[in-house]
Amino acid sequence: MKSLMLTLTRGAIAAALTACGVASALAADLKVGLSVSLSGPNSSLGVPYAKGMQAALAYKPEINGRKVQLIVLDDGSDPTTAGRNARKLIEEDKVDLLMGTSGVPAAIAMAQVGKEAKVPMIGLTPILLDPNENPWVVTVAQPTQLMIDAVVERMKRNNVKTVGYIGFTDAWGDLVYNALMKAAPEAGIKVVSNERYARADASVTGQVLKIVALRPDAVMTGGAGTPGALPFLALQERGYKGGVYGQHGLINPDFVRVVAASGQNALMPTGPVIVAEQLPDNYPTKKIAIDFRAAFQKVNNAPTSDAFSAYSFDGWLVFADAASRAMKKAEPGTAEFRVALRDAIFSTKEVVGTHGVYSFTPGSLYGVDERARVIVKLDNGQWKLAP
Repeated sequence: MKSLMLTLTRGAIAAALTACGVASALAADLKVGLSVSLSGPNSSLGVPYAKGMQAALAYKPEINGRKVQLIVLDDGSDPTTAGRNARKLIEEDKVDLLMGTSGVPAAIAMAQVGKEAKVPMIGLTPILLDPNENPWVVTVAQPTQLMIDAVVERMKRNNVKTVGYIGFTDAWGDLVYNALMKAAPEAGIKVVSNERYARADASVTGQVLKIVALRPDAVMTGGAGTPGALPFLALQERGYKGGVYGQHGLINPDFVRVVAASGQNALMPTGPVIVAEQLPDNYPTKKIAIDFRAAFQKVNNAPTSDAFSAYSFDGWLVFADAASRAMKKAEPGTAEFRVALRDAIFSTKEVVGTHGVYSFTPGSLYGVDERARVIVKLDNGQWKLAP
């Protein structure tokens, strides 16, 4: 029954979002296609992405007086379906922009379709590709290296000399591991393991036993969403006493719920939106982060407690800024507009979002700097800004 209710809830989210688009379809001048994981193992990320987009549409439903239609599809946490969704959004729905999705492999699949069809895409998750090979995509997520650098700096401050690694077997696990391997040696830290597990796995006991046997000072995790809680749970079960570190793929309420006391005092990087109220008043993203929270509360009748819904909001802000400039050169719905929109996205300058301040240039996949990261600690189920 609980599973059925969850499925119905996700279906209702998709229906509500799609209805928002259908209601304005006849009058819409711009079309945005969103593919996210409303079901499957990535749904703990995809549902917040969808809710954040609903808040963004309500916050800015028009651009230069032209209405925007949002079309939402569920990719079921499957990269093949994500690619198929992207093709449908382009060929059947004639969208001007793609946005998505809830996992790195699926985002890569969408970006490839966008490149082939010459439709720009704003990714919501880190994407592992060469921007020079695909000049049609950017992402509002922070680059993994930027975030892992902050973690390694914190490890060094905490006198960590050896660290074990456990992460997903997919592209996200690779991104985190590669970033750790680049940053750790420069900080005098040795990475002593590279254990992996699949997102759908129910246990990581074997991998954790190998790590604990090495007695590292700390463990770095490379998971995301609810499956990202498994290493924390297993490490506590085995009585591990060292520090446990995560990354921005874990900042969502389902992770907090599942990890429970096993995540106490875990340190990880995130965008500043997650601790907006704790930031100094002069922090550049604080005001828009507070505005986002108000919009999310109004639309979803609940507060936001994750980082992922804010990525959708930021992607919408980048799109709105670029579209307002692109419409001066071409009419929405045309190939010329999609080119103009792509060029406008790549000329974005200092657009203030909830996670960071965005500036893109041709050949750049990411658009944020150190203003887009803070270190937080999980304290009794709450994220607290670390000193």
